[in-house]
Amino acid sequence: MSIAKSPVLFVVAALFEIGGAWLVWQGIREQRGWIWVGAGVIALGGYGMVATLQPDANFGRILAAYGGVFVAGSLVWAMIVDGFRPDRWDVAGALVCLLGVALIMYSPR
Repeated sequence: MSIAKSPVLFVVAALFEIGGAWLVWQGIREQRGWIWVGAGVIALGGYGMVATLQPDANFGRILAAYGGVFVAGSLVWAMIVDGFRPDRWDVAGALVCLLGVALIMYSPR
């Protein structure tokens, strides 16, 4: 697998995890029902499956790097889905996290 596919897998994983968590949130906190919760649980399982497709075999490295993608992705999700507007500190923090992703995943070993 090429390095070009790795960021795509991170984005797909983020969509499954953030979307799944949002569905669970909607089902419970917004009282939309257990079908929403169930769909969220399925999506969260999809996140776990996609994470295994990363080229690096080290679970800890993948999960650590994905944490930065999750931070940035959560802000993007909130902007698109919930109308949230991040402030400059949110954006700066997300950029720092993405720099961490790049260092962890793509630095020469």
